[in-house]
Amino acid sequence: MATVTPSKPAEAVPADVADDDDVAPRGFVEFLRKRQRVLLGVLGAVIVLASWQICSDLKVVNPAFSSSPWEILKAAKDYFNGGDGWAALRISAIEFGLGFVLSLAVGLIVGMAMGWWRWCEFLVDPLVNFGYAAPRIALVPLLVIWFGIGTPSKVAVVFLSAVFPIIINTMSGVKIADASLVQVARSFKASRLQLFRTVVIPGAVPSIVTGIRLGIGQGLIGMVVGELLASTAGLGYTIETAGNNLQSATMFVAVFLVSGIGVLLTQSIRVVEHRLDRWRPKVGG
Repeated sequence: MATVTPSKPAEAVPADVADDDDVAPRGFVEFLRKRQRVLLGVLGAVIVLASWQICSDLKVVNPAFSSSPWEILKAAKDYFNGGDGWAALRISAIEFGLGFVLSLAVGLIVGMAMGWWRWCEFLVDPLVNFGYAAPRIALVPLLVIWFGIGTPSKVAVVFLSAVFPIIINTMSGVKIADASLVQVARSFKASRLQLFRTVVIPGAVPSIVTGIRLGIGQGLIGMVVGELLASTAGLGYTIETAGNNLQSATMFVAVFLVSGIGVLLTQSIRVVEHRLDRWRPKVGG
């Protein structure tokens, strides 16, 4: 009669070892998921810059007109070491900052009033539409006549460029307040001020933020255009003089500075929006 030998039980894998092998990939995947926006953004920028440098080195494009990332980096070093870069950046920052803060204050107040009071919308809406559709860049010579060639005229250009997107988006955000939340607030006998403060404004945050982000881009464009047409300093003036002298690398330095300012401000607004999202009222569990 054959003897059956019992098989040895499989050795158990220690729990801590199994967990370590499983947690490491999960942790790495979670790290990539949380930073997907940043990592993909950096990857896209690296691909574009590397392709640009390769095309310039291989003479696929004319380096005299298109420059290259390496030449732009060297031009940026000379631009700031000579002091011109810091002076231009300071002047442009003052002009944009003053104009944008003024447009933010006026845009939020006017937009909220138009969205909350129907008579105010009827009164101001034609003027807002007219100003938004008007070629504001064509008004720069007139603004120079009114305010001079200095800082006030550039502040006025930035203000006119940025204020209308803020007004329009703020008004839209106030008007599309959640009807269910408004009804709940009214059922609890909330006053119009309480309703506006606790329901309407928090619900309008996404539209307001969108208007501010659009205003940042339009304001930067207005700043550059104002300095291109009537200025003796600033990043826009650097773009003009460098372009006229075929200094493409220096011109790109100023262009990248303006774009970089826009990116930083837009990302800052995105962070503020995420924080304000906790303030927004929510219906349901």
